[in-house]
Amino acid sequence: MSMDKSNKKALLSLGVGGFGIGMTEFVIMGILPDVANSLQISIPQAGHFISAYALGVVIGAPTLTALSGKWPAHKVLLYLMIWFTVFNTLSAFSTNYVTLMIARFLSGLPHGAFFGIGAVVAGKLAKEGKAAQAIATMFAGLTIANVIGVPIGTYLGHYYNWNLSFLLVGIVGVIALLSIYFWMPKMEKSSSEGFFTDLKVFKRVEIWLLILLTTIGTGGFFAWYSYIAPLLTNVSGHSESMVSYAMILAGVGMVFGNFIGAKMAEIFSPLKAVIISLSLMVMVLLINFLVAANPVAILILTFIIGIVSFMVGTPIQLAIIRASKGSEMLGSSMNQSAFNMGNASGAYFAGLPIAMGFGFTSASLVGALMAGIGITIAVLILVFSKNRAVNTKRKMAFNS
Repeated sequence: MSMDKSNKKALLSLGVGGFGIGMTEFVIMGILPDVANSLQISIPQAGHFISAYALGVVIGAPTLTALSGKWPAHKVLLYLMIWFTVFNTLSAFSTNYVTLMIARFLSGLPHGAFFGIGAVVAGKLAKEGKAAQAIATMFAGLTIANVIGVPIGTYLGHYYNWNLSFLLVGIVGVIALLSIYFWMPKMEKSSSEGFFTDLKVFKRVEIWLLILLTTIGTGGFFAWYSYIAPLLTNVSGHSESMVSYAMILAGVGMVFGNFIGAKMAEIFSPLKAVIISLSLMVMVLLINFLVAANPVAILILTFIIGIVSFMVGTPIQLAIIRASKGSEMLGSSMNQSAFNMGNASGAYFAGLPIAMGFGFTSASLVGALMAGIGITIAVLILVFSKNRAVNTKRKMAFNS
């Protein structure tokens, strides 16, 4: 029983780290005008701080994971959280555009590696058949950050000083690193294979297809989420103050969706759970497009889209961990890079029809299209896996 309790504490420490990461990734969106005014730059220029963080995630995930393979996983998680805490705290003391850009890039570097390694560690801490639930516990930190951390950080940044938002992230980081230090059990090396052997995972076609699936499929959610504010105010007729409440509503949906997705990954295979989730995403985004002008319906759908969009996270993470056998942590971290590429690609592609004058509802159509392409890729991976399994059986039968 004591072992179960210690494992729960270890999973909780990963959840606290996820909370801090979720907070720093999304709070900048709520305080962007305040940062721009303080540093005397334009809002589009302030948007570069979002891009700098995302670039840090994409670069840091595979690099830091591959380089840290020779150290025990519990120590790597601790070092990543120390790094995260230091540079988020330094973000709070940045006084100009350049220093904040550098601080945001550096604070993004450990994001993907932490979630990637943490997902594999969570799976190892779990009871037999409960890996999905354990991974979902870690990701719960990120979803809860959208409900509690981001609104508090946005409030402090807007009504007091934007520096306080990042200072709060730094405080969460300290709590996370202390909980990892005291609660995370000692583990073996992050990688048993070695740096160059780990890199061979990228020779597998299935890995690249899964990365593409994450980038395009989850990009469907970000296509909608990136333009939620103007959709609510310009199309549905809500006041600007309602946007914060709607984002909390979406966040609550994400919390539920995260655990529903984990349960689905246990009932079905991870890839089948992804296909079901993305199919539901296509459906709700199309409905969102049709009823966007209705102020009540849009709020109900904001909650539902929040649920559906985060149902895909744990199953797809589990799928890539299984496909990366021998180099699980590197493959898992690469998936975090793909999530951030999905963030960037969703916002970019949804912005194209809006710039052409098709209105903010077009973002939902783009999102539905991207989720639809994700379904096609997932089906291709299933077919590819089945064919490979059949060929392996034939070879074994032939050799015997």
